[in-house]
Amino acid sequence: MPKQEVNVDLWVARQLDDNHIKYCAQGSDVLEIDEALKTASKNGTGKEGYPEYTAVIDDFVLVIEDKADTSKQARYEYGVVSLDTASVKDYAVNGALWYAKHIAQNSTFKKVFAVGVSGDDKHRLITPLYVDDRESYKQLPDLETFVSFSPENITQYYVMNVLGVDTNTEKATEELLHDAGELHEKLRTYGTLKDQDKALVVAGIMLALDEIDKGGFSIDSLKGDDVEGARDGDKIMDAIKRRLKRSNVSPPAKCDTLLAEFSIIQTSFRLNTINDTLGKTPLKYYTQFLYDKIFRRIKFHESSEDFIGRFYSEFMSYSGGDGQALGIILTPRHITDLMCELVDVKPTDTVLDPTCGTGGFLISAMHKMIHDANGISQVRDIKKKQLHGIELQSNMFATAVTNMILRDDGNANIVCGDFLADSPKKLQLKGATVGLMNPPYSQGTKDDPDQYEIAFTKHLLDSLVEGARCAVIVPQSAMTGKSKAEKKIKAEILKHHTLNGVITCNTNTFYNVGTNPVIAVFTAHEPQDPEAEAMFIDFKDDGYIVRQHVGLVAGNDVLDKKQHLLDVWEGIDEAPSAFCVKSTVKADDEWLHSFFYFNDEIPTEQDFDNAIADYLTFQIDMVGHGRGYLFGFGDEDA
Repeated sequence: MPKQEVNVDLWVARQLDDNHIKYCAQGSDVLEIDEALKTASKNGTGKEGYPEYTAVIDDFVLVIEDKADTSKQARYEYGVVSLDTASVKDYAVNGALWYAKHIAQNSTFKKVFAVGVSGDDKHRLITPLYVDDRESYKQLPDLETFVSFSPENITQYYVMNVLGVDTNTEKATEELLHDAGELHEKLRTYGTLKDQDKALVVAGIMLALDEIDKGGFSIDSLKGDDVEGARDGDKIMDAIKRRLKRSNVSPPAKCDTLLAEFSIIQTSFRLNTINDTLGKTPLKYYTQFLYDKIFRRIKFHESSEDFIGRFYSEFMSYSGGDGQALGIILTPRHITDLMCELVDVKPTDTVLDPTCGTGGFLISAMHKMIHDANGISQVRDIKKKQLHGIELQSNMFATAVTNMILRDDGNANIVCGDFLADSPKKLQLKGATVGLMNPPYSQGTKDDPDQYEIAFTKHLLDSLVEGARCAVIVPQSAMTGKSKAEKKIKAEILKHHTLNGVITCNTNTFYNVGTNPVIAVFTAHEPQDPEAEAMFIDFKDDGYIVRQHVGLVAGNDVLDKKQHLLDVWEGIDEAPSAFCVKSTVKADDEWLHSFFYFNDEIPTEQDFDNAIADYLTFQIDMVGHGRGYLFGFGDEDA
């Protein structure tokens, strides 16, 4: 076997190991599959033939063939994978399909994925086919990794890509958006609430609902009494107070701020008056709606999804605004989760989000930390000591605290205040080893440079402990540093901290907002080594797509694309420069992939042939139209 092909074999084996896929080389430890392969010779002689690797995952079989040269990935005739002897022997996809069909024909395994792999460390192709019990095949989109075939993902991959059915996650997202739309309409119709009050009413009711299992609240108790102290809003506020007390929310000023934000529940006449159409108060209607459709999702579904934050975003979009006047752009869950992975949040970390909004980053960090925690004691410390948030807007502060209380609880270290007003030395006392942030956008000016996104970034880095990891998501413009003030701040960052890399995100990440974001990752208080290389990655194709009437949703290949990004980021895998460029950095550089990108693709013979053919076609056309002089000769020379 050629050395280059051995390298591909080893890469595939690493992928299978990394994704906990138990495999066999040149055969199978499953008797009936091994028996089927004893007559699977690529020459069609009926003798034995074995693929590079086979694996059995649940009731699926994975068959893998690989080649060193991407020109040997697949051969088609009339758009169909060719199964003649030469094609099966010489091409990865064709060989994999040959073996997969043989297994489907001669064993009880009827769900078989045939995967052809070719290429080198940087330029690689992975093409999967699905072979069903009718022995036909379906070609699926190319992959970057084998994460889709891991035991925890293969069924979802099959459901989404082979059956074409929405997963439970997609259904839940669509239901959530539908519920948000319906509730928004009811809040507007029956409550006449201001935009900023809608999320507060939702958050306050959710806190009251959390008292049901403690015997401190009952939906049936909401009877529409009009006597002060017995109104529905009074009963909900009493439950909120008990829930805050149960969570030991302190100091008193913090509790007072929360109660002031929720006071609309108690003071609104319309919310507390029986509506003739509903036959009950709007508050009781909203409470029953939230209990049935939202509350139980949060309480009994372990997820890093910021449900109340999603509601907040939806309410703002339905109302014709999204908080942009204040620079508020809430971060999608898949981004908060990704950023936690990029900085490798651990159970021993202390996390700071100084512009925490509705708490999305803190929820994702807590979810990951608890998942990896060792015992109840460590989980308790994570919630009570290791999550710190600051939020300037009091209504969003109340929403963030509610979010964390409903997750039992992690709210103790969320404060309502101005991050920029606190000195870095004071903030360092929090001992934060991880910083995560989505700062207010487009608020900085030449007269107020402290409001630039890059200024928020520097302030966060200065506020972390030495060696802390930091990830921020900001507009691309923050990485270019066009103004003198921004260039100066970038220079200060490199003087005191290290830029590890910048990832260009999907332009629709903040759908309907019109911001092209990037994720920048730093190490705090370690000056930039002039010889050290940072990574600049183009991750615009992250697998997320815009679906009409729904917005940004996960496509079928998001797991694969995310895993490829993480593999490249962690140095496990290499990638062509179109995806990742490594370079030393200076303050005057634009910290973007597009600034450092160069094309390292080696043209193939086919590329050369196509270029020559295109040139000759162009030249003949020009001469034919009497314009041969452009090539140095006139009509008489032609």
